[in-house]
Amino acid sequence: MATTADFRNGMCIELEGTYYFIVEFLHVKPGKGPAFVRTKLRNVTTGRILEKTFNSGVKIEEVRIERRPYQFLFKDDMGYNFMHCETYEQVTIPGESIEGVQFLKDGDIVEAMVHAQSETILTAELPAHVVLEITYTEPGLKGDTATNTLKAATVETGAEVRVPLFINTGEKVKIDTRDGSYVERVRE
Repeated sequence: MATTADFRNGMCIELEGTYYFIVEFLHVKPGKGPAFVRTKLRNVTTGRILEKTFNSGVKIEEVRIERRPYQFLFKDDMGYNFMHCETYEQVTIPGESIEGVQFLKDGDIVEAMVHAQSETILTAELPAHVVLEITYTEPGLKGDTATNTLKAATVETGAEVRVPLFINTGEKVKIDTRDGSYVERVRE
């Protein structure tokens, strides 16, 4: 058991049978009345944000989470199949539990959050940035580097992204997996 004094960003807690990650928290000591803790919690399964206020000193059930590396193998009708990088154990993770799943390609390594007691996988995250090849986009024109105008492009995983006008088919770009935004062109 943990108390509100033990709160930290990224901590996983159990509330009413559901797991939540603490996104942010703030200890508040008003001039009048007891202290309390204002938090933003992200539901592990749905990803929704919940704002909740706890009285200071309340006991909360902390959930022990381990981060484990898994390598993506293939996708089938059951979900996305991964292999643990050290034990070679294979697991299937549903697409809803993987953040940035549209940018996942064969051989990518993801960080899986595993519940330590039950050994169940809660979520999986791709690295913050991935390098992908553009498979289709309208041709760029020479000199289209002065404006911040973006055009649609399809990457090798089939996902649609917005890239600057000077990017052409066949080039590699770095994409932010959290919001799907273009970061930079990658030179070989």
